Amino acid sequence: MASLKEVKTRIASVNSTRKITSAMKMVASSKLHKAQQSIESMRPYERLLNKIMGTFVQSMEGELPSPYAAVRPLQRVALVVYTSNSSLCGGFNANIIKAFNKKVEAYRKEGVEVSQVVAFGKKALEAVRKAGWTDAQDCGALLDHPAYAPAAKVAAELMQKFVDGEVDRVELIYHHFRSSASQVITQETLLPISIDATATDEAEEEKHGGRKLDFIVEPSKEQIVLQLIPKALYLKLYTALLDSLASEHAARVIAMQIATDNADELLRELTLTYNKTRQQAITTELLDIVGGSMQ
Repeated sequence: MASLKEVKTRIASVNSTRKITSAMKMVASSKLHKAQQSIESMRPYERLLNKIMGTFVQSMEGELPSPYAAVRPLQRVALVVYTSNSSLCGGFNANIIKAFNKKVEAYRKEGVEVSQVVAFGKKALEAVRKAGWTDAQDCGALLDHPAYAPAAKVAAELMQKFVDGEVDRVELIYHHFRSSASQVITQETLLPISIDATATDEAEEEKHGGRKLDFIVEPSKEQIVLQLIPKALYLKLYTALLDSLASEHAARVIAMQIATDNADELLRELTLTYNKTRQQAITTELLDIVGGSMQ
């Protein structure tokens, strides 16, 4: 059995760790609140933009007059991977890296080359470079200061490579934020863009008495769609960034809560052990005193 000093030192160490995990949980909760507000404010705008484009495409018989909609034989693929810059967020990073490796392996079996990887997050960058992509693009700074303009610049570079034929598909791998307790790994195609021309939102039609919404546009629907498609692509990459950030903070809140609960349980066990050891030591001393007085 450990000595009283050892148990007391262990209690102090666990108590100190508990204070750290509790503080980290509070910080992550604050960041989660801000990130959740950002993503929930962005989603209605993204849905409405896609709905407007879907309505236009439906009126144009489902054809997209855009180089970003070109479907080519799949030879080269670019992957955009979202993780965090730091750890202590449970399996958040490990699950994304596992999904990335599975995707790469699946493409290799099909004879498709993953020619470019864009890493949002230091953990993604480390895993990607370890897997052999030493020239992976590092966008981890955007996680510390998320902004639309830098994200749009990254999307524009990928779009240009798609138009130039350097890549035939661009895919996103990230956590989709559903709630504080639920984050789902999502694999989504950024390019070529695909707009469901039939997705005119039946609920919205019922809201307007079964009538489909129509728009009067100038100069033409084709030209409006050509201008909206790049904006939609910029927005999709930026929304995935906000989704990943909210999911990261939610995962960290849960991980720190579990760590704090485990520390509380360990403190109870160590306190019990300390009291038992102390009581045993006192009993032993009493027996020695009584035994000495009887001699």
